Amino acid sequence: MKVFKAYDIRGEWVTDWNAELAYKIGFHLPKVLDAGHFLIGRDCRLSSDEVFKALSKGITDAGADVSDAGFTTTPLIYWATARYDFPASLMITASHNPKSHNGLKVSARNALPVGYDNGLNQLEEKVLNEKILTTQKKGIIQKVELKPAYLSFLQGYLSSLEDLRIAVDCSNGMVSLFIKDLLGADAFYINDIADGQFPGHDPNPLNPTNQEQIKGMVINRQCDIGLIFDGDADRVMFIDENGKFISPDLIIALMGHYFFEQKGHKGKVLQDIRSSKAIGEYLNQFGTQVETWRVGRAYGASKLREIDGLYGGELAGHYYFRDFYYSDSALLAALIVLDLLARFKKAGFTLSKLIQNISSYHNSGEINFKIDKKTEAIEAVCTFFQKDEQPIKKMDFDGVRMEFTDWWFNIRPSNTEPYLRFIAEAKNADKLEKVITQTKHIIDTLS
Repeated sequence: MKVFKAYDIRGEWVTDWNAELAYKIGFHLPKVLDAGHFLIGRDCRLSSDEVFKALSKGITDAGADVSDAGFTTTPLIYWATARYDFPASLMITASHNPKSHNGLKVSARNALPVGYDNGLNQLEEKVLNEKILTTQKKGIIQKVELKPAYLSFLQGYLSSLEDLRIAVDCSNGMVSLFIKDLLGADAFYINDIADGQFPGHDPNPLNPTNQEQIKGMVINRQCDIGLIFDGDADRVMFIDENGKFISPDLIIALMGHYFFEQKGHKGKVLQDIRSSKAIGEYLNQFGTQVETWRVGRAYGASKLREIDGLYGGELAGHYYFRDFYYSDSALLAALIVLDLLARFKKAGFTLSKLIQNISSYHNSGEINFKIDKKTEAIEAVCTFFQKDEQPIKKMDFDGVRMEFTDWWFNIRPSNTEPYLRFIAEAKNADKLEKVITQTKHIIDTLS
C-alpha cells in the first residue's frame, strides 16, 4: 500500500489513506506489537483529530487501551514511551510534509522504532487480508498530561544563554509548545503559533525557500545563531551569524566538544551514510570511534542502541542521544548547540568560525534525480568512477558510498520518495563540479 513507508506510515489524507484505513491500522496494531496499551500524541495538522478518533477506536475495539497525550511533539512521545514504560506508542504526524498530508510514527516498548522491516510489513498484510472481529471487552481512552515532566527534563540541559542573540523559526509547528519556556522572551521568534495551515511556510527546514525568513531575521537582528524546526519538532537546523545555512551533519562533529570535552563522556558516535568525511576527521581529537549506518530513524535509533553509542545524527537534521533513550530530539540538540556557542562566544568564536574549523570540504548537498532505472543508474555511476581510480573504502548497505583519496560520493534510492539521491564531497571545488557534471550526464542517458 502506498502509505506504508520504510520508516513510518505517511501520505495525503483522504487521497492516500482515510479514517477507514486508520481504523484498520489501529485495530491490527495491538496484535502486531503484542501491546495492550498505546500512548498516542498528535501534531496540529487539520486532519490529526480525525486520524486520532479513527485510530483510537480501532485500538479500543481490539481490546487495547489508549493514553491520549493530546497535541505534542514527536520527541515527547519517544521520551514518554520509554520513561513511563508504555508497551507501544504512536505519533500522528506527517513531519515536514505539506499540510494536506498526515501519518504515523510507530514505536514499541523502550521507544524502539517500528519500520517496514520489523512490523509495518506485518501490519500492512493484516490490514489487507484479515477481517475485523471486535472484542467483547473494549479498551478505554484516558487523557495523560506529560508536558510538565518533559519540560523539566529539557530544562536540565539549559545553561546560561544571556550573552547570545537567538532567532527561532518554529515553522508553525509543535516546538512552539516548549520553546519559549526554554529560551524565554529575549529570543526572537517567528511562526511561533502552532497552526495546521502552516501559514509561514511549509514545515520542511531543508527547503532553502523555507529558510529565507530565519536567515533574514538573523541578519536584521544581528543574531549569533538561528534555529529552524520542522513540523513535529524531531528535526532542527542551524543558521550562522552571517545568515548561512549549516549542513546538519557538521553539527555531529561540533557536539563532540559538549560530550567529550565538556562532559568528559566516552562512547561511539553514529552518522548516516551521507555524512561528511570531516566528521570522523574532526572527532579524532577526542579519541572516539565514528560508525556509519543507513538513513532514517528506524535504522539510526536502532543502530545507536545496538552499538550503545553516545549520540549520533543525520544529514536531514535528526540527532539521537543515548540519554534520550537512543531517540531523536530537536530541542535537546538545540540546547546542546546553544550551550556550546555560549561558551565559545566568551573565547571569541562565532558559529561560522566553529564550522569552518570542522570542515574544509566542498559539498554538493543532496541532488535528486527522478528516474525509473534506479539500480541501473547506481551501477553505471559506480562503474564509471572506478575506471580510473580504485576506492579506498566502499559501503553498500544503503545504496553505495565510495571513498577515494580526496573525495567521495553516495548514491542511493530514497526510502520515502520516488527519487535517486546523490551527494558528493571533495577537497577541491573543481573536482566536485566535475563529479557532479559527470554524474548528471550518466543519469540523463538512462532517463
